[in-house]
Amino acid sequence: MAPSGLAILIGAGPTTVILPTIDIDLYSHRPFQGAGIARILAHPSHGNLAVALLARNSERLASLASTLCSQTHDAVIETFPTDTSPNSLSKAFADIRANPRLKDLKLKVSIFSVKHSSKKPFLEETHEEFTKSLNDYVGGAFAFSQETLRLLFEHHGDQELADGGGKKGTLIFTGTLGAMRTNAQFAAYGAGRSGVRMLAQSLAKEYSAQGVHVVHAIANGAIEDADGEKQKTGKAMSAEAVGKTYLWLSEQEPTLWVHELDLRPAQEKF
Repeated sequence: MAPSGLAILIGAGPTTVILPTIDIDLYSHRPFQGAGIARILAHPSHGNLAVALLARNSERLASLASTLCSQTHDAVIETFPTDTSPNSLSKAFADIRANPRLKDLKLKVSIFSVKHSSKKPFLEETHEEFTKSLNDYVGGAFAFSQETLRLLFEHHGDQELADGGGKKGTLIFTGTLGAMRTNAQFAAYGAGRSGVRMLAQSLAKEYSAQGVHVVHAIANGAIEDADGEKQKTGKAMSAEAVGKTYLWLSEQEPTLWVHELDLRPAQEKF
């Protein structure tokens, strides 16, 4: 079955454990969190979307794409190594436009799910480290959003809903509780997470009338590409469950759009 549209996912790296205070990349042999989300988006019985995976490490990206294609028959998965700098993201989106398997597909959902972690006593934090953290994460979200919006309007036009323009697509940011409140020694982390939350809110207010659905998802608790005892007993989220939620968000019509939601396994304290 030919893909019905295009999904872009940045942050398709190793499994991330998302906690109320910090997220930590686990560079082990554990599965990729991005794999579960991409698998749902690409699977013919779920999203049936071609998926463009973006992350810094080209070898891990290639491995992830190979695994996904072996698990999902006829999946269209393409990889684009990039960091969050404007020039790098601009090139990645240009490569997506030129890719022969993707160029004729219209963007439906774009997901910013990038790692952001920083913990340091405040007086040991340097101005350079603090501002670099904000530039890499908030600046990356800014650049990714601009590229996404340009591609959505390129694919769907910019006519407003009131004039019959219809929905253009969905832009989702994966956040954490750090966007709402933070702790001692997490100044850069809290500033970054809350900054992206405010970016999402501003974009929603500016572009909803033009048919762009913007979502900020607060993910609290472990997300793993697994369906084991921890998932069944509500101790950890499965990446596929997150993927199904993101797909559901992307399918919402203008009559009702969720802007912010809290994702957590049943046993997570709150």
